[in-house]
Amino acid sequence: MAVNADKPHLWKTDTLRSVDFYNEWFVRFAPEAYRSQRAAATSRVESALEQTANLTNVSALVFRDDPGILAMLRMATAPPIARDRLTGLAGVTRGLVKTLEEGRLPARMRAEALDASLEKLGAVITRLVDEGIFPWIGERREPTEAELHRAATVVADRLCGTQADPIIRNAQEQRQLAAIERWLEVREYSRIGAGHGLKFNEMEPGTFSFRLIVPVERELGVTRTNIPIDAVVMPRGSELGKLPLLIEAKSAGDYANTNKRRKEEATKFRQLTSTYGDDVRFVLFLCGYFDAGYLGYEAAEGIDWVWEHRMDDLAKFGI
Repeated sequence: MAVNADKPHLWKTDTLRSVDFYNEWFVRFAPEAYRSQRAAATSRVESALEQTANLTNVSALVFRDDPGILAMLRMATAPPIARDRLTGLAGVTRGLVKTLEEGRLPARMRAEALDASLEKLGAVITRLVDEGIFPWIGERREPTEAELHRAATVVADRLCGTQADPIIRNAQEQRQLAAIERWLEVREYSRIGAGHGLKFNEMEPGTFSFRLIVPVERELGVTRTNIPIDAVVMPRGSELGKLPLLIEAKSAGDYANTNKRRKEEATKFRQLTSTYGDDVRFVLFLCGYFDAGYLGYEAAEGIDWVWEHRMDDLAKFGI
């Protein structure tokens, strides 16, 4: 029996309450989450400046030692360079830029060709360095400590500006999982941490875990892949062989984003049921801008949900 998916007469009211809940959190906590990320980014930029001799040596060796430095260097130019623009200016492949910013070197690229491409990237960055932020470049002198810190702060602010949405989503996800943990611990559930070789379908009753990997089949009987589940809870008193409750934490700060992403949950649910059968119980834990269009889509796919502003509905799923 459904808990919320079969009650469309409540959806509008719940959506409005959820929006208020999200907005209150955002105003109170999002600025601090952003500031802490900016402070960490400033430290990373200062380290990158040291690696590049204060942007006077952006060589292939720098990228080989720290491929992920490219994301910062793109923000050190005037104007800051998007990935695709850098690809065109340097005459390198999009895949190379993407791989570097993921923090690794391409595995199958020949060393000579890789070094040539890395030198091209460095040449573009060097030519377009923002001398308003890095005045010592044009003046051909050593920077002062104050100039270095100021420049690092500006670049870090640019970098976090391009990543503001992921920063807020990450902070919100951590908060949601912490809320689930508190709710479960009050009911004397025990958390199983990472590193125990835990399989989701072998959990003991009265236990839960976060970010647990579940193997699924992309197509029936073909191509195994792993998907992460945000929270996995084995209800107390469960019979041997019973599957746990799978919970996906979802938050959103606008309506457009949720409707773009609504197929993700349905795809994950179909993969789970095709692999483990119709006994799979998969629910969403929602906070934010989830309107009737999103809710109706998920309900039609057989997916139920719990609103964060009414967490006690979790008990209706047997936990």
